[in-house]
Amino acid sequence: MRSTMYPPLVTLLIFSAICVHAEEISTSIPDDAAEEPVLRVRSLPTTINVVEKNWTSLSEMLDVFSARNLVRNWIEGKYPVGVQCGKDITTYVNALKNEELWALKVDDASGRFTNGFFWGNSYFTGSATECDYIGKTSSYQTYSKKYVEDSKVSTFEEVREFNMEPRKRINTGFSGTNTWIETDSIETPFQLGFYMLKLSINVSYTPTRLIHLGVCLPFSCTASDVAIIGKLATSEFTAKHLTIEKVRDQHNLYDMYTDPVFWILSGVSAMVLILMILGTGYDYHLSKKLVCKKNVIYDLEKHGKLEQLSNGDRKIINDVQGKVYLPVPVADSSSNGTQSINNNNSHENGLQSSTKEEQHLSIFEELLLSFSVPANVKIICDRNVGGDTISTVHGLRAISMAWVILGHTCIIVFKYSDNMEYRKVVEKRLLFQTITNGAFSVDTFFFMGGLLVSFLYFRTNAKGDLKRLTQGTRGFAAGTLKFIGLLVYRFCRLTTPYMFVLGVVEVSMKYFYTNSVFEPPTADHYNCPNYWWRNMLYINTWFPVEQMCMLWSWYLADDTQFYIVGGVILILATNHFKIAAFALVSLLISSWVTTGYIALVNNHMPSLDDPLALFDKIYDKPWTRLGPYLIGMTVGYFLFKTDCKLKMSKTTVVVGWLLSFACLLSLLYGLYEAELTPVTAAAYSSLSHSAWALSLAWIVIACSTGYGGYVNKILSWPLLYPFSRVTYCSYLVHPLVIRLTAMNLDSPFHLGKDIMMIMFLGQLVLSYALSFVISIAFEAPVVSMLKIVSPKKRKRIQ
Repeated sequence: MRSTMYPPLVTLLIFSAICVHAEEISTSIPDDAAEEPVLRVRSLPTTINVVEKNWTSLSEMLDVFSARNLVRNWIEGKYPVGVQCGKDITTYVNALKNEELWALKVDDASGRFTNGFFWGNSYFTGSATECDYIGKTSSYQTYSKKYVEDSKVSTFEEVREFNMEPRKRINTGFSGTNTWIETDSIETPFQLGFYMLKLSINVSYTPTRLIHLGVCLPFSCTASDVAIIGKLATSEFTAKHLTIEKVRDQHNLYDMYTDPVFWILSGVSAMVLILMILGTGYDYHLSKKLVCKKNVIYDLEKHGKLEQLSNGDRKIINDVQGKVYLPVPVADSSSNGTQSINNNNSHENGLQSSTKEEQHLSIFEELLLSFSVPANVKIICDRNVGGDTISTVHGLRAISMAWVILGHTCIIVFKYSDNMEYRKVVEKRLLFQTITNGAFSVDTFFFMGGLLVSFLYFRTNAKGDLKRLTQGTRGFAAGTLKFIGLLVYRFCRLTTPYMFVLGVVEVSMKYFYTNSVFEPPTADHYNCPNYWWRNMLYINTWFPVEQMCMLWSWYLADDTQFYIVGGVILILATNHFKIAAFALVSLLISSWVTTGYIALVNNHMPSLDDPLALFDKIYDKPWTRLGPYLIGMTVGYFLFKTDCKLKMSKTTVVVGWLLSFACLLSLLYGLYEAELTPVTAAAYSSLSHSAWALSLAWIVIACSTGYGGYVNKILSWPLLYPFSRVTYCSYLVHPLVIRLTAMNLDSPFHLGKDIMMIMFLGQLVLSYALSFVISIAFEAPVVSMLKIVSPKKRKRIQ
């Protein structure tokens, strides 16, 4: 035994002596005489100490909320927080020290810096869903444990309760203990709440940034308490550069069931639903009655009892609201499509003159049928266009609406993303100019609005239909009646679905303001209850954008104001065409001059600035967007005067199309990497919208006069008609759909071309689906009722 242990012992003593001797030598040698390896080893600790003293990592700089800091700094009773909040925080801090599972989960649900700060990540949101789940875990685990104990399960199985994720129970032998139940069974000692803090951080390496921080803390803490706790949970370095701007808590949650607007919307929806059910049922009843009467006619035809038909006791009800007509059989097919019956007893003339016997439906019946779902769906999905409609407009509407939805989707996704700097990367690409210059899509709508108003007014006036409004009056009185009639019709048609959607926006934004981890993009929760009347009067663009409800409704306000101005010009043109033309040109030039002056004074650079940079000065103001509407009115008058018939040479057609496409493409992509002088930029801001409308003018004229070719086939494709007819409702609801998607998120988006395309397609489909519903429920019935009460009812013979 001694012989086996002696050599190791001797070796250990010799090694120790050598180490001591080496240390004495190294300490006795001067620094300049020491060997290089010794210097390197001895200088290493000094170097590390210097780095630790002078360098702070990015995670420490952005340590905006940390449980370690809270544990280190918290002393109960020292800070001005609520009594119960202080007790709960003490319990939470002690549980963190003891590494209790519930406390670790609470800490895990709170947000903190992770990565991507310089890539645009300003959302340290944590997980509100996880925080909410922790508070519910106790009752869930109790139910789950009872379920497992009461059921005889196999060795390895999954247990799923309610809508939670599946949990696995591992067999622990014959003991019967449930390991995961005991490990995960936690019970929070207090109710939890989720708080959103808006922090302003100002450090030398970046401009002042707003950070949105979500923290999971005791529900007993108020917003002021959380502000103090947030300071304690911030590192000493970060606290010097950080200011807590605002705290949103969950103590004053919005209860929609106490909001009268919610009950008004519910009542209106219920009433409309009942009317739709009754209208559909009555329409079905009339259709069945029509089928029965047709069968009787066919039976009489079969037996040659035509004389019974002339007595007027067989009536066929028209499928549209209004009058009921009796078609009398004739020998041959008539031009209006009435069923013809051959009279074998009459060969002299070959045709028998037809007479009609009318049976009126009551006003109540007509109004009820306005809510018929099948009838309204048939109108929306009709593949034919009326004689007073320019088919090309349908395609322009549908394409422009998709373009608008794309632009608004990008705006919202950019705002709520964790890599917003990626936007600067994609903005440098040529094709992204399609989104950057998406404002031209609105100019398309303005152009079409002026076009249709002018074209339909002159055509209707030429037919003499407007004389029903004037009722024999002349001069100024007749013009006033026409103007009032046009204004009332437009107001009733637009306002009904508009006010309904506005109410939905108000209620939903109130809810998300208190329940979402993100702040709404605009203050609709405040502006809509206070300034909704501005929207109803279509004057909301006259006020600051900070006070605007339904920000996207600026278009409706401008278009209505243009409609009023255009209506005056059109009525004036009936008897004083030169004066009306002079007024139109004067307004057009003044709009150009005003826009250019505003752009020049504000040094607006379209090639560099955000398209919405001067929203409150240029973008939404009617005096800067009037040009396309007036150009559209001019084109509408031109098409009326030519009756959509025009002869052009092949050279003129080719040159026209080349100039039109060149202008459109240059407006979309011409500013790519361009540097403009202030004067040039002002001129571009002033004239670009009108230039866009002029390019569209050629497309509409060419397609309407037979020179459209494939472009006309695309824009007049019947499949686009239904989408065009619900464009108004889709414009109203699509921003709400996009907001609902963002506000329901628990964490920000992550930008990428694939996710953007998926988001856009999803928003497009859902927006149109909802727009069909709103159009059938509100817009289409109102249009039908306006036709019923109008002086001139549409009559169709079946």
